[in-house]
Amino acid sequence: MKGNKDIEKMLLNNASYEAIMKSKLEQEFTQELKKTKNKSGKKVITDIKKVPKDRLFSKDAVFSVINKNSKTKSYINGVQAEGYLGAQNSARENLLSGASDAFVSENSYVKFEKIKI
Repeated sequence: MKGNKDIEKMLLNNASYEAIMKSKLEQEFTQELKKTKNKSGKKVITDIKKVPKDRLFSKDAVFSVINKNSKTKSYINGVQAEGYLGAQNSARENLLSGASDAFVSENSYVKFEKIKI
């Protein structure tokens, strides 16, 4: 109903057909976005202690990587973070137990950010 009133106002103000269609498409798009946000239902966990152990090194986890040499920051998933760990079993155990949320690998500092479950 509100959309019809908006279109009526535009027509009375000599708005072009393109402007009317653009506003209509924008309204439909925002309604679709609202629908998809409600369907996802995934929650975001930022505390590593609350993350299920079997999901920490999955594609749903996000880790940040800071390169010590170039001072750049990038993001990787849990599978890639496990690759950075390599043979560092003590660091892996610290991450899984929640004792630590970061580790150092050669010239990179890797820190847990969040996971969507």
